[in-house]
This record gives sequence, structure tokens and C-alpha cells, in this order.
Amino acid sequence: MADRGGPARGRFRLLIAAGVLVLVALAVPFAVGPWRGEPPAAGLRPDAAAFVAEGAALYAEHCASCHGADLGGQANWRERNAEGRLPAPPHDASGHTWHHSGEQLFALTKYGPAALVGQGYESDMPAYEGILDDREIWAVLSYIKSRWPTEIRARHDGIDEAAR
Repeated sequence: MADRGGPARGRFRLLIAAGVLVLVALAVPFAVGPWRGEPPAAGLRPDAAAFVAEGAALYAEHCASCHGADLGGQANWRERNAEGRLPAPPHDASGHTWHHSGEQLFALTKYGPAALVGQGYESDMPAYEGILDDREIWAVLSYIKSRWPTEIRARHDGIDEAAR
């Protein structure tokens, strides 16, 4: 039986097959990702126990000396000290951390307040870029959020939703 359409139909089928292969080749990196089957380290995951535990250890090592082991911050955190800088705020429900979206908190932690505020703003808060990788920053922030009361976590979820 003869092929209807002849060589043109064969080229069309070859073109379709090549297109499918290209789409599959482009989709595979997004399906498996460079993280080898694990999700990328982005976003807050305050209900992921192992991630939160990792964040707790990193918080103890890098943050607790200023923000307090109990997330309570430094005394008089709303008043500038003798150097004109604000003391470290609390990260518990009494502070303002939860008033900022997860993306804002990530940027603040990674790049430091001076980079975000600009105009020569001085702060004792360092930038953690080069100290903690992105996944570790998200782990610390997830630990902090995991310690907030349910009502505050829900309000923060709303802030994150509005920021998207």
C-alpha cells in the first residue's frame, strides 16, 4: 500500500517527532531539577520538621547572639543606641518580623538592611550572603515562623499571599 502524501508527509512526521523530543528535553530539567528530585530551597516551610530543625541549629549559631535564643530580641529594640543604630528586634510575635513577606525577610537576611534601605543606613545586622546559602536562609526563616502562634502565622500567610 502506498504512503498517502509521499515525502512531504514523512517530513511532517519527522518534524513532529523532533518537536516532541525538543519539548521533552526542555521539560526534563524542570521536572527533576538541579536539586536531583528534591524541591528547590525556596520559600517558608514552617511545618517541615527536619527543615525547621536545621533552621533552629543555624539560628542558634548565627542569630541568637543578637536576636535572643528565645527570639526575644535586644532590650529597647525600638530606640536607637549610642551609635545611632537600632538594637536587634525580636523575631517572636511581639516584634515586627511577621509584618514582612517571606521574600522581604529573605532579602533582608541575605543582603542586609543597609542594602535594602540604602541612603547610608547603618545597622549591626550583617548580610548573610556568602555565610548562609539560600536554602539555609529559608531554613532559619522557617524556624522563626514555626515559633509564631497560629493566629500570627495565618496573618503572615495573608501577607505572603498579598505580596504575590
